[in-house]
Amino acid sequence: MKTIQALTAALCLALMATGCAVTEMRSVTKTPDSGFLGKDASLLTPGDISKGQVGLRYFNPSAQWRQYTKIIIEPVTFWGDDTTKVKPPDQQALATYFRGALEKEFAQQFEIVTTPAPDVVRLQVAITDAEAATPGMRTISVIVPQMRLLNAVQSMATDKQVFAGGLQAEMKLTDAATGQLLSAAVGRAMGGGSIKAAAQVEWGDAQNAMDFFAKRAATNFKALTTGRATVAELPVE
Repeated sequence: MKTIQALTAALCLALMATGCAVTEMRSVTKTPDSGFLGKDASLLTPGDISKGQVGLRYFNPSAQWRQYTKIIIEPVTFWGDDTTKVKPPDQQALATYFRGALEKEFAQQFEIVTTPAPDVVRLQVAITDAEAATPGMRTISVIVPQMRLLNAVQSMATDKQVFAGGLQAEMKLTDAATGQLLSAAVGRAMGGGSIKAAAQVEWGDAQNAMDFFAKRAATNFKALTTGRATVAELPVE
């Protein structure tokens, strides 16, 4: 009986822990081999997911962040391998949505330009994997109490909520004038257990992940360029 009670308590705690976020960060267990980052992928080191950091990241220790006031945002591309289940029209739709999310967030903090200059950085982003949510069942999974409990168990066992979708992306930030690498990252995010994530379309969780990454990237970059935070203090909210 005590064992059952202990298990029940653990599951309830798990439910509370996983039931708040619309999007949940996940670890990235291996160095990416998509080819997008090229040799720079070897510079990546694991981030601390518990502190809100992306799965893998790199910051150039010699970067002079305060000199940058403008940004070039390149079109987002899809770098999934031959086994991807994402159809070409969906790949294009996701890439277009992601670029729009990036432009929206960065435009609130920086001037978006198209010409390289000493005070300009270039942002390049690639989607390397995406998972579609299961419409209908995704809604049920975050509303019905029994399914929410199943979600908590599933999340602990597989690092993914049942019926949820998500997205993995790679990013690199370079000096637009010199091409010097300033930062690189690989992030993975899945749909969370928040009621706000209930009424999801097929790619709703992936879109939430893109919105999350876009806002986090713009906020962190602004913090670095204004001196509000150092690399060690990222992310900032």
